[in-house]
Amino acid sequence: MKADLGKGLRLIYALCLLGATYNHAAMLARHGLFWDYGGMPKASAIFWTSLTLIDPGAVVLLLLRPNFGVVATAIIIVADVIHNLWITAHYYPPLIHGVMTSPPMIEQIIFMIFVLATAKFAWRPAISDHA
Repeated sequence: MKADLGKGLRLIYALCLLGATYNHAAMLARHGLFWDYGGMPKASAIFWTSLTLIDPGAVVLLLLRPNFGVVATAIIIVADVIHNLWITAHYYPPLIHGVMTSPPMIEQIIFMIFVLATAKFAWRPAISDHA
């Protein structure tokens, strides 16, 4: 039962990461690899562009090395939310207005809370833990 829950949670993580991958890839297809995201700092542009490869990398980990995938997913979404909250606060103040008027930002925050709240259930127990 717990194994099924863990697999289901990892599948949800993977589907969300694949959706994010699609969004990043579509942006790159539209604007090119070296787009500055409308004048954003170079480090931010590099971060967002790198997610085009990092997100599907986490999906592969979720499938092949589930526990590494859970950790990678948590790190990615926490880093993304912190970064995007900083961008929102810096470029689109006030922060709460910027967040509340951005459905993608709300979705990211919800996904982050979901991952952090469920990661312990998504963790695949060691073989010896099943005995």
